[in-house]
Amino acid sequence: MLSIQFPSEVTPMSDRHVIVGAGPVGTHLARLLAERGSEVVVVTRSGSTVTTPGRSVQSVALDASDAEALSAVVEGAVALHNCANPGDYTTWESVWPPLAGSLRTVAERTGAVLVVTGNLYPYGPVPGGRMVEGMPDAATDHKGALRARMWADLAAAHAAGTLRAVEVRGSDYVGTGVGGNGHVTRVLPTAVRGKTAWVLDGADQPHSWTDVLDVARALAAVAERPATWGRIWHVPTNAPRTLREAITDTLASVGRPPVPVRVLPRFLTRSAGLVSPLLRELNELAYQRIAPYVLDSGASMQALDLEPTPWLEVCRRTAVL
Repeated sequence: MLSIQFPSEVTPMSDRHVIVGAGPVGTHLARLLAERGSEVVVVTRSGSTVTTPGRSVQSVALDASDAEALSAVVEGAVALHNCANPGDYTTWESVWPPLAGSLRTVAERTGAVLVVTGNLYPYGPVPGGRMVEGMPDAATDHKGALRARMWADLAAAHAAGTLRAVEVRGSDYVGTGVGGNGHVTRVLPTAVRGKTAWVLDGADQPHSWTDVLDVARALAAVAERPATWGRIWHVPTNAPRTLREAITDTLASVGRPPVPVRVLPRFLTRSAGLVSPLLRELNELAYQRIAPYVLDSGASMQALDLEPTPWLEVCRRTAVL
């Protein structure tokens, strides 16, 4: 493919953003961009509708793995946001490659900057548990290695001048809309009734929790800053709390008392993983829960002029089930 030389500073021809995915991050991003006056198109297989009072968000039903169909939607847009998040770990090897390939092709064809919602999996286990922007991706599990390859491919293409790309990585999600996919939100329906919260692997290690609204704010920020493109940024994230503290703080934010937080015995989760593909995938990521897992976002906070949402507010938003 021919190399396209993009200027280091770009004056957008439009303020049109195309968002692939309408999970909590895609929904928050669509609302944030629409409220500031941008033209927003949300692409999902089902054509999910994102509502924003007084603002219009267009919904398009298509398979984003179809590069031809997606190119037609993205043409003329300033940014293409990858907010897709296949929820079933067992399908990642089949779902991600065609989707990532399509997004790359569309970014190359249209010139829209590809803004990727990433996670911390590509780093793998980190000595000391502290992840800093600029450190190498060293994951060996298949999910982390897959996400690392996806970014490496985009970074190489960006360096070659065939597209423009940037990735934003956050830790485990909290905030509005996370639902059963979050370590904190998964146990809240039981905890608010005063029942024991049963968690996987560990409850007392320092852990970073990233608000999905802050992910959206970071995505919007890098999309309009060409100087940030071509590299990875971390979502502005509050100081770490243990899972036990995060559950207790979230309950307290809505006037609920603490509940017992108990860890499922490891022998049970290991044994169940022999017959449950999903639990086997979760067991691969146990290192994130049995040792410190801390996201350092100092560089992005300075570069993007962003601060994380105050922790008490995050907890209140997380408690809205």
